Amino acid sequence: MCGAKAGGPDLAGVDVSKETIIQGSVTRDGEPVSGYVRLLDGGGEFTAEVPTSATGQFRFFAAPGTWTLRALVPGATVDRTVVVAQQGTAAEVAIAV
Repeated sequence: MCGAKAGGPDLAGVDVSKETIIQGSVTRDGEPVSGYVRLLDGGGEFTAEVPTSATGQFRFFAAPGTWTLRALVPGATVDRTVVVAQQGTAAEVAIAV
């Protein structure tokens, strides 16, 4: 069994009703990948960057709207566009590289 956990980090202790969350995991062939994930706004401008965890997971607290995620990992750069974030729900994004 692989070490990748589906979805983003555990939301225990986070009041999701008051937050706009984009989270998920980065994998290659089903295994977690270490690297960075960037959050780009609707115009493609850099907004934030976080490292992935040992299990490939990441999380952003963002404003409601449409975003692009860019995974920067060894040997690959992958964009996931049109991630719609809404307050009160966590947008779960799986990025396969």
